[in-house]
Amino acid sequence: MSLDAALVDEAKTLGISLSQSCEQGLAAAVKSERERRWLEENRPAIEAYNAYIRDHGVPLARFRQF
Repeated sequence: MSLDAALVDEAKTLGISLSQSCEQGLAAAVKSERERRWLEENRPAIEAYNAYIRDHGVPLARFRQF
């Protein structure tokens, strides 16, 4: 792994934990990519459900009390 030396020095000067910051950033990137892939993999089902709702309305809508 390589990091910009000036950025690392500034982070150290500011008392920022490099390992914690890297771990948090990596966790956020992994989460974001998992979400993107899930949406892509499930896009056909989501589109089919949306089409059903558009054509037939919300299931059990007649029982709604609001």
